[in-house]
Amino acid sequence: MDPYLRDVLDICIRMLHVIAGIAWIGASFYFVRLDLALRAPKRTEDAASGVAGEFWAVHGGGLYHSQKYRLAPAEMPEPLHWFKWEAYTTWLSGFALLVVLYYVDADLRLVDPQVAPLEAWEAIALSIGGIALAWLAYDALCRTVGRRSQAALAIVGVALVALAAWGAGELFSARAAYLQVGVMLGTIMVANVLFVIIPAHRKLVRAMEEKREPDPAPLLEAKNRSVHNNYLTLPVLFTMLIGHFAFVFGADDAWLVFVLVAVLTALIRVFFSNWHAGRPVWWIPAVAVVSVVALAIWLEPDSSAPAQTEPVTFAEVQSVIAARCAPCHSGTSAPLGIRFETRRQVEAWAGAIEQQAVVTRAMPPGNATGITDEERELLAAWISQRG
Repeated sequence: MDPYLRDVLDICIRMLHVIAGIAWIGASFYFVRLDLALRAPKRTEDAASGVAGEFWAVHGGGLYHSQKYRLAPAEMPEPLHWFKWEAYTTWLSGFALLVVLYYVDADLRLVDPQVAPLEAWEAIALSIGGIALAWLAYDALCRTVGRRSQAALAIVGVALVALAAWGAGELFSARAAYLQVGVMLGTIMVANVLFVIIPAHRKLVRAMEEKREPDPAPLLEAKNRSVHNNYLTLPVLFTMLIGHFAFVFGADDAWLVFVLVAVLTALIRVFFSNWHAGRPVWWIPAVAVVSVVALAIWLEPDSSAPAQTEPVTFAEVQSVIAARCAPCHSGTSAPLGIRFETRRQVEAWAGAIEQQAVVTRAMPPGNATGITDEERELLAAWISQRG
């Protein structure tokens, strides 16, 4: 694909993805917070009419009073607001980004021959298959293990996320592996909305229209899936943002790092959920801070340069940069605007070159330009000589 066209599509689809994601996550977090903060209605007539809890809030210059019914009110409210297109738009735009950035240039961005010697079509098929399998496995677990114990479901779920993260790391390039797991989890979230939550709401509305008592079972399952989405949100956001930090996705045990961060971010949501319910658990943020520090220490790259008997000239470095880096990092469509066209530009980005090409070896993506170990050592020695 033409680099400029790819960048135009990237920014347009990414803006849609981010805006829709903010709307979806914001609504989801708000309703979780609302549900957890509900208190028994103070008016006896509200309780008699089926109100299970109420919530008072101040925002936007006024007071708001929200009520949740145990099942449904006696009469159909009009208008009734639904929350679904935010989720669908987020997934559709996210998958479109995956196609534009990773499937179209699969040889460059999705495949790393040093990880797995896959053809582009094989990598794309494995990616799509993994996304579909994630939902099927999760849904089957919810209908079996989840019916007996949500705690057991969480344990099995973490184990399967670990397996998915490890498997993706064995099949795809380092950056693509993280994104693949994020798309798998994001697909689970939107499929929960499409196949479980919205159908349960439709059954509730249909029962109201037919003046009959709604079945509580689908509503309870919809509530459980909403809670699952609440805990999956932050791990998915992590995979979206971490593509800018090669020391994480390029770590030796990157799959384990992801699992630890996923558990940690889920714990953060546990903290906020308990806080909203008036039961803050203060050991969680304490553990989170200690864990982040420990992860940062663990992931610190070894930046020691190999010993060189003779100084390395810029001309030697320039030939490596021109052959291995400049094919992408030049012109107006250079990634992140980072260009290696002049000595001044190369020297200005020397630290980034060391981090990305020498320490984490994340660049070039999939080693598409065939940089050798000797060339990486040459770059490291030159950067070290500069002090």
